Amino acid sequence: MSRRITWADAACPIARAADVLGEPWTLLILRNATAGTTRFEDFRAQLGIADNVLTTRLAKLVDRGLLTKLPYRDGGRTRHEYRLTQAGSDALPVLHALGTWGHNHTASDAEPTTLIHTRCDQATAPGAKCDACGKPLARGDLAWRGSWLSDGEVPLAEPVA
Repeated sequence: MSRRITWADAACPIARAADVLGEPWTLLILRNATAGTTRFEDFRAQLGIADNVLTTRLAKLVDRGLLTKLPYRDGGRTRHEYRLTQAGSDALPVLHALGTWGHNHTASDAEPTTLIHTRCDQATAPGAKCDACGKPLARGDLAWRGSWLSDGEVPLAEPVA
């Protein structure tokens, strides 16, 4: 397979963002990390992704600063969790926009994924203030609702400091 073009040094910020986010699986891994998935085996089970592809994508997301890799003990083994960094957390408006676009312009009977301000239980868009109640939005006060979510609603994961 030939090496793809890199846009890491491009003057255009859209090209640079595409360089980081544009590989297959990357946005879905970020979506699941935003919904609280942290462990390799959970990403694999939820996405149906091959181990080698997942390993490569997680490593790139860590290298690019969107995820951080934290050790944990599982029995006698040391394994790793993958947690959102601030840069990964800041991808929320991109994920929200893609979800809205996907709902509006692709065929599906599924309900749209909605960003909910849990303090007023109303839909909002990412930003500084809630569209419904006008109060400031804090990450801990946001959740996603959608039919693709196993529980129907999940709080958004907080970034690691």
